[in-house]
Amino acid sequence: MRILWLFLTLLPLPLVYSNFVNNTENLLWGAYRPNLYFGLRPRLPQSLMTGLVWFGTQNYQSIAKARHACDQGDGLDSYTWTHFNPRQGGVQILRDSQNNVEITTEFLKVPGGSHGGSWVARIKGAPINPMFPSRISTIFYIGLEGLGGIDMVTDESENGIDGPVEFSGTTPDLGDFTIRIVDAPDNEAVTTGPHSEAFEERLGKTHLAGLRLPPGQLWTAKDHIMQSIVNRASPIVEKYRTAEQAPDPSFTLQLPDDILTASNLFAVQKFFEGEFQFDVFFESASANQTFDASTIDQGIAAVVASFNSRFEETFPIPPSYPANDVTSLESFSKAITSNLFGGIGYFYGTSIIDKGFAYEWDQDDEMDDAGDGQNGARLTEPRALLTATPSRSFFPRGFYWDEGFHLLHIGAWDTELSLEILKGWIKLIDSDGWVAREQILGEEARSRVPAQFQTQVPTFANPPTLTMAVTAIIKKYNAAHDGPSAADLGMDYGMNVQMPVASEPESSAALDRAAVQSVLRDMYKPLKRHYEWFRRTQRGQIKQYGRRARSRTEGYRWRGRSEAHVLTSGMDDYPRGPPHAGELHLDLISWMGFFTRTMKDFAQFIDEEEDAASFAEIESAIINNIDDLHWDEESEMYCDVGIDSDDESTHICHAGYVSLFPFMLSLLPPDSSHLGPILDMLRDPEQLWSEYGIRSLSKSHPEFGKGENYWKGPIWAQINYMVLGALHNTYAREEGPFQEKAREMYEELRRNLVNNVFKEYQRTGYVWEQYDPLTGEGQRSHPFTGWTSLVTLILAEIY
Repeated sequence: MRILWLFLTLLPLPLVYSNFVNNTENLLWGAYRPNLYFGLRPRLPQSLMTGLVWFGTQNYQSIAKARHACDQGDGLDSYTWTHFNPRQGGVQILRDSQNNVEITTEFLKVPGGSHGGSWVARIKGAPINPMFPSRISTIFYIGLEGLGGIDMVTDESENGIDGPVEFSGTTPDLGDFTIRIVDAPDNEAVTTGPHSEAFEERLGKTHLAGLRLPPGQLWTAKDHIMQSIVNRASPIVEKYRTAEQAPDPSFTLQLPDDILTASNLFAVQKFFEGEFQFDVFFESASANQTFDASTIDQGIAAVVASFNSRFEETFPIPPSYPANDVTSLESFSKAITSNLFGGIGYFYGTSIIDKGFAYEWDQDDEMDDAGDGQNGARLTEPRALLTATPSRSFFPRGFYWDEGFHLLHIGAWDTELSLEILKGWIKLIDSDGWVAREQILGEEARSRVPAQFQTQVPTFANPPTLTMAVTAIIKKYNAAHDGPSAADLGMDYGMNVQMPVASEPESSAALDRAAVQSVLRDMYKPLKRHYEWFRRTQRGQIKQYGRRARSRTEGYRWRGRSEAHVLTSGMDDYPRGPPHAGELHLDLISWMGFFTRTMKDFAQFIDEEEDAASFAEIESAIINNIDDLHWDEESEMYCDVGIDSDDESTHICHAGYVSLFPFMLSLLPPDSSHLGPILDMLRDPEQLWSEYGIRSLSKSHPEFGKGENYWKGPIWAQINYMVLGALHNTYAREEGPFQEKAREMYEELRRNLVNNVFKEYQRTGYVWEQYDPLTGEGQRSHPFTGWTSLVTLILAEIY
């Protein structure tokens, strides 16, 4: 009966949209430590945290390469969630050829009780090549910070433990709970090897350590655990220094089986020969449920089946898409989507800001409260954030301009989850309207960031992509205005079943609109404050240089640029003119046009008609000024504006992504005379077009492929997504002189980008941060299932 109940809770039930804002309990627990290969925690600032460590025991050097935090230097063949629903759990596969093991982690949420439910995890492994040995040590640890405590229930033994290991604990938020770690019956322990007779009493046992870490240091658990192993092993190995053979590493690289008083970190170590499996059961006392292996056997099967069915409905590959192997393409699409979802993390801690920093060309700006008398870097108060991450290995934290793209993908699957994440970001907007472009919250996050990039400056902006999520939500509502169901709106309530409650006999569509308006209205004021911060702090100079434009106010310049980089633009080393207080940036005014249009639609949706009219006027002024200030007749492209050696205004033209922004953000009408030259430049293989996607800089540009070569040619998926969206939604759809050309370019570009990202995934096991503009090879950070996972939306034609 219990398993039947579990299956029933996995079935998606239609819920009225007005209930969705309260349905977040099943988001308490998650794989919210995406920087680890496998780590679970609740969305609570100080609470329980778990993690998995493994290393091979084929030699003593392997312990120095113990796997824990995702690291490109580990050289794993691949690791990805193949199926993952943030509300239910999922399956991840990690291939580690260096240790000849493929590890599968399975995670299952089980609702119930009054403290966020329970969960079950399974860790299993098998040799990649059965012809070679596969000896693996795994360590699963459990740590607790903040109020409460955790104790080991199982009796201690100085030589290790036979059978399951059990812990009990309590915290104010989680209530009482137990954690059990149970081996599968067929596991084969390591019992043979040099000097096995000397270690006979400890062989085939589970070994433990109970440690006490200072407050705020639980994130360093792996270091303390490994040091405990080394401290025990060193004197033992020393005894065999003159022996012909050292003991097998499995016999010495063991935890000491010591439990310190008031331990807040427990590590459980096992040694396996060949295939293995063990389960971890977290059982909330208020749920009054007890689990066994059949829970996860059948529960994960139901999760995978539910995910597959929902995926095919939400992200279908159209029959018209030309693919030789649709099944493999769909598996790839599921994996990159799952790894985006599995990359959602919960972060808590202080950040570093410097209110007084400014480059010399920014120092004359009259910013509100600039400096605030608090020059120099300082720590903020702790903040919390639920956010997707661009790359679990290289960028395991929140990035402002990445997150808007992430939320498009997440929102297509689960509107409520995307709103929950968006609300967290909006809460970070301060009283001036600023939010940091990188959310480096806490010491663990800072440990992965070079010191020179840790400090955030409250006059520095980033492309305002969060507004994409607002646009998508309004668009989704309008598309389903007849009274959307949960499935229509991309909501998957998974295992947290709530039957709809009957309401007064009123239009369900009216109720739905009121509910959506209520949620968005809470976001409107801080987002409007953020918009006004952009207009105030990033404004550029027009009249000072005699520039002719229909609006004397709508010009913009990124603050915080250096001589060689405009990090705030998101396109770090893309060619620009020399830094100057008088320059104007095309991409920023285009983003402001998009931001203004979004705020206009937002205001209309929540019935703020006066604001909507004001935004409409600003939008028109911005679009006019894009033409007046940034179009260069000679080069027939949109350009930045700079100041020459005679202190005169001049266009700075570098054919590439920046040149495309008015087009990519659909700010040009389909009959614009400027659209033809833009499409010609885009389609020219000597400039931006390639068989792998759109290059970031023209192939004919003298700086193509030079220097850092970060945005000087490489192909980026999110910019290609914007190009495809503009072609699909505007220029190939609406009547105009370039409609047929836009349609042809859309189809070809879509195939080129998807096929290349898929090909490289099959070749390397990863999706990448960017792709070589001449060969299409993936390069830099991997796996990069942040905005590169937009390929799923491209396949399904969701723009």
